[in-house]
Amino acid sequence: MAVRAIRGATQLDVDSRDQMLERVAELVTTVMEDNGLSTDDFISILFTATDDLHSEFPAYAARQLGFTDVPMTCARELEIGGSMPRVVRLMAHVETDLARADVTHVYLHGAANLRRDLVRTHTVADE
Repeated sequence: MAVRAIRGATQLDVDSRDQMLERVAELVTTVMEDNGLSTDDFISILFTATDDLHSEFPAYAARQLGFTDVPMTCARELEIGGSMPRVVRLMAHVETDLARADVTHVYLHGAANLRRDLVRTHTVADE
């Protein structure tokens, strides 16, 4: 079994606690589904959020999904001029039999525009 890193991101419409919990839960759940993972496969998750998000810790949404013994941390994303607002990113380290080329990185909502270079990007249409 190999250790792989999975990237992902989502964009919030507004900085609200409910939307933070909803969008991050959607992101984590989609990463799990698209890569055939369970919580036991996760080694750690690093979440970053842009400076305009203050309503809740992204890791709290994962805790509510059952990630009670997975080490997680939250950090601030770099403030780069012209960067996309209200974005939560994740980098998850997992144990999996997937080859690196078969890992699906997940970019949802407006964040799908961040990594168009990834061939296997899962997207959700903006509502």
